[in-house]
Amino acid sequence: MDKPHPGERRWLRAAALLGAAIVLSGQPLVLVILPLALMTVLMPDRRGFGLVAAALLLALVMVGSPKTGSWYLERGWALLVGGCFVALTLRWPGWGFVPRALGAVGGAFAASALFFLVRPESWTVADWVMNDRIRTGVGAALEAMRILQGDAALSPAVVGAVLRAAEIQGMIFPALLGLSSVAGLGVAWWLYVRFVHGSDRALGPLRDFHFNDQLIWILILGLAAAVFRLGEGWNRLGTNAVVFVGTLYAVRGAAVVTFLAGGVSLLGFVLVLLGLLFLAPVVVAGALIIGLGDTWLDLRERARAILG
Repeated sequence: MDKPHPGERRWLRAAALLGAAIVLSGQPLVLVILPLALMTVLMPDRRGFGLVAAALLLALVMVGSPKTGSWYLERGWALLVGGCFVALTLRWPGWGFVPRALGAVGGAFAASALFFLVRPESWTVADWVMNDRIRTGVGAALEAMRILQGDAALSPAVVGAVLRAAEIQGMIFPALLGLSSVAGLGVAWWLYVRFVHGSDRALGPLRDFHFNDQLIWILILGLAAAVFRLGEGWNRLGTNAVVFVGTLYAVRGAAVVTFLAGGVSLLGFVLVLLGLLFLAPVVVAGALIIGLGDTWLDLRERARAILG
């Protein structure tokens, strides 16, 4: 919860998270609707409207016959991460959204890892299903590009780049799933607080984004597992840990810059988008370095002390 600011459109925070979920997963509705349904069922308002809404939401994503294994995986994961979030909210209602969301995703990953340790063949199936969905999406994208280009054949360089991107996406899909789950939980939580409690202050501003500094150890251990030759499984685990936590630190760096700049104007937002389009590695690397530095220097607190 943050102090009200005149003219501030807090719904833009939920909209930005929804956009992030779309970019990261391509299937954001399940990650939003199922956690939201669990919230309204397990934390209902006194009027009972939430229960009716939950029934409608569940019907929206659960009706119809499933066509692929990904149907089960997506909904099973959304129920798991949503259940963990609700449990953390009921147990520690004073926690902010970020620690509860990260705790829910961490708990869901831990439960999944335990299940896959007991039944390792299930991980093989799940990995194949997710990669098959990625390959199907890439095939559809290449076909659309071919149609738009007309009779001319696609450049081998373009095809190779798309296939390479799909290969990377298939390797790091657990990290992308974790990030999209955090974003989806943010949208679900905003909707729950907005319509059940009538408040638009469920999500704090970007400038206040923060998380436990101990996550740096996950990044360090992930780097070690990714760099040292400990085996393909450990290498992939480390790479996903680096992508997940590294992205969080990059967002934290953006939060520090936003705080020091006193906010983001329309011009600043446009400049950031242009930077991401043409200089994405530089922009992301800079934000990551600032975010990592904030772990030890606490830049926003130092700025507050200087400004009085």
